[in-house]
Amino acid sequence: MLTELDKQLVKELQSGLPLVSRPFAEIGRRLGLSEEAVLEKLQAFKDSGHLKRLGAAIRHQRVGFAGNALVAWRVPEDRLDEVGRTLAGFKEITHCYQRVTRPGWPYNLYTMVHKPTRDECAGLVRRLAEQVGVDDYLVLFSDRELKRTSMTYFAE
Repeated sequence: MLTELDKQLVKELQSGLPLVSRPFAEIGRRLGLSEEAVLEKLQAFKDSGHLKRLGAAIRHQRVGFAGNALVAWRVPEDRLDEVGRTLAGFKEITHCYQRVTRPGWPYNLYTMVHKPTRDECAGLVRRLAEQVGVDDYLVLFSDRELKRTSMTYFAE
């Protein structure tokens, strides 16, 4: 069971980390806790399964990346783990996940690839395809971000 203080911490986290050198100290200041106490609570959340991970959500187009693409790959089933692990290891790839195929849509592995330009992005995808030995893929470039929201817990 989460306490009221726990819920306040969740509210602070879901609105984004403060852009300061010690964001957990700042959150602690707002809640009347030390930085160490905030970090201990986060570890307890993780240990209990209430929190899986903390991560940055970068808006790639806002920071200058015009080459953003979803790449749909058709990978033989017996190579999915190998190819997925290899692709996920590239710093330019922020998401890599498997999906079930559907009639008329044979793609089963998806990656999000980011580079400063579309040409650089396309070039990287070609090199990735060559490296993993998969030549059946589709590159879908992002023109704009339509919606990006996260769950909100304990809203007023």
